[in-house]
Amino acid sequence: MSNTDLALTHVSLLVDDQEKALEFYRDIIGLEVRQDMPFPGGRWLTVGPAAQPTIEFIIENPAMNPTPERSAAAQARLASGAQGTLIFRVDDVDALFAKLTEAGVQVDQPLIDQPYGMRDCGFLDPWGNHLRFSQLLG
Repeated sequence: MSNTDLALTHVSLLVDDQEKALEFYRDIIGLEVRQDMPFPGGRWLTVGPAAQPTIEFIIENPAMNPTPERSAAAQARLASGAQGTLIFRVDDVDALFAKLTEAGVQVDQPLIDQPYGMRDCGFLDPWGNHLRFSQLLG
């Protein structure tokens, strides 16, 4: 297998309430539901950006882990707020910032023009996952 055979398909987001996460990521962030079916410990629930049909974010709860030890470790990570990061590119970061702020999403970083040619901002989802939104300047 060469490295050209590799393709990223799934990234996991740890949450403690899959239904609330579905509402957040679908209704507030605007991702589409890809899969939603029963799964041991919860449900297999994935969402993703409409423009990237091959990328799915698994909305995972700690009980979905295969062993009690891994489930406990996931619960500890969730309790500490040490979660993942998703970075999205958008066409109008100012409009998205206004929309998410109005919806009450917790701001982690206000809008800023970065020296590397991006205007971006950051938010936290209700479980401490970092969400960044960037727009190419110029």
